[in-house]
Amino acid sequence: MPARRLGGKPYVGNRLNCTNCHLDGGLNPNSVSFVGLASVYPEYRTRNAKVNTLADRINECFERSLNGRALPPDSSKLQAIVAYITWLSEGVPQGVTIPWRGLEHIVSRRALDPANGKKIFANKCVFCHGSDGQGTMSGPPVWGPQSYNIAAGMARVSVAAAFIKSNMPRTRGWTLSDDDAYDVASFINAQPRPDFPDKVHDWPKGDKPADSPY
Repeated sequence: MPARRLGGKPYVGNRLNCTNCHLDGGLNPNSVSFVGLASVYPEYRTRNAKVNTLADRINECFERSLNGRALPPDSSKLQAIVAYITWLSEGVPQGVTIPWRGLEHIVSRRALDPANGKKIFANKCVFCHGSDGQGTMSGPPVWGPQSYNIAAGMARVSVAAAFIKSNMPRTRGWTLSDDDAYDVASFINAQPRPDFPDKVHDWPKGDKPADSPY
């Protein structure tokens, strides 16, 4: 499937879109909500050791989660996404801590078991994501050439596990144990996915997460 085109150029390089992670238009507090997000930027991030604007962070998702290219700073599409998140952040004071930001951290109490994750995936995930992980009309691909690349946040097992725990199966979040969520995440992220050549520039001052896949 060809990349979707924004402004005539292929900025999205896979079959994912923003709402695959930011569920319900970014309103769901359990799935990396957009609400209030504009109030925390500009923000220093250790991954690139720079102060990032909201537009910078959005473009990082385009390059990694969407396995595509950064939108130009003057792009009407980028400006529209910034405007949408800013609108959802009205009434949230600048610089405050947002309690619903990101995902609720969970911890596995035992060694990861990808074989168990494979069984759970076969029982609970294939209806939407397909037995081959390449997605269906109901859900996106979770590995392979049309999924997120190795440098996406979701490529970290802890991040994927937290998302799975609170949101999957869709509309039935919080039904898997923490250990099972980690097992499913470890199985999914053990599968092939696109590389990200610029990953060599990540965490230039250290502080790389322990579960970074590179």
